Amino acid sequence: MAGMMCRMVLEIAEFSVTPGDEEAFAAAYREAKPLVAATEGFRSARMTRGIESPSSFVLLIEWDTLEAHTKGFRESDRFTRWRELIGPYFAADPRVQHTEEI
Repeated sequence: MAGMMCRMVLEIAEFSVTPGDEEAFAAAYREAKPLVAATEGFRSARMTRGIESPSSFVLLIEWDTLEAHTKGFRESDRFTRWRELIGPYFAADPRVQHTEEI
């Protein structure tokens, strides 16, 4: 079981932002990032923006466990505030998946 403690879960969230709102979305993300970073089990986060598709963003978050994201963050008031900040810029619902290194 000790080896299990070293595993990390990578959350990959893909955002399609309404064209013209990209800079406002990026600013809202910068404001919202501390909310996710305050979650127990959070390791790191990096938001990227498409070069060919500038309205496409991909957020990569490293978590200690899946539950750190699904329970610790998603079931918290911080998640509600997170969505209030970045949600208005979504052109579609985000696509989220969790992966782990092999």
